[in-house]
Amino acid sequence: MPVTRHKIIIASIAVVAVIVALWSAFVWFEARYLRAFSERTAIFTGADIRLPPDIAGPGPIRLVHFWDPACPCNVGNQQHLAELVEHFAVQGVAFYAVQKPGSSGQLPDTLKALKPLQQLPGSEKLPASPAVAIWDRAGNLAYFGPYSSGLTCNSSNSFIEPILNALAEGRSVSASNNMAVGCFCYWNASDK
Repeated sequence: MPVTRHKIIIASIAVVAVIVALWSAFVWFEARYLRAFSERTAIFTGADIRLPPDIAGPGPIRLVHFWDPACPCNVGNQQHLAELVEHFAVQGVAFYAVQKPGSSGQLPDTLKALKPLQQLPGSEKLPASPAVAIWDRAGNLAYFGPYSSGLTCNSSNSFIEPILNALAEGRSVSASNNMAVGCFCYWNASDK
């Protein structure tokens, strides 16, 4: 009988240890990778944004990704962006990236296909990142704004796939002014 009681005590201690370990792992993960979601509204106005002269005008559909290496919202966005590159680059869409001025960091290897742009005229007025601007084949700004609305960004809630599909089919798109609530980081220090 004492052996059975001893086994029950050891099993109980093991179960409690597993529960404590799982709880500790959850708290560590939550503190390290999950950020509080602030329902911040961002208004994107594309009136002043322009492509640099060397890539402006008629040409391929051009997508410019605006990103801040220090922004935790980029983590969820980057996998979606890699899927966009994989799907649309073969259709002739040219992908570019503008990094927040004064920041340092690199895009992951899955996004090495994005050609870096040092500056984009008008991007100093960008309200938040991550964001995207898309120009059609005629060189007209078709879309300027967030990838999606809400906490996460993926193909199921993205604004980008329908726009790229419409442009690839030759349809006109004009959505250069947008308002969205999502996971955003300020682009300019003066916006805080």
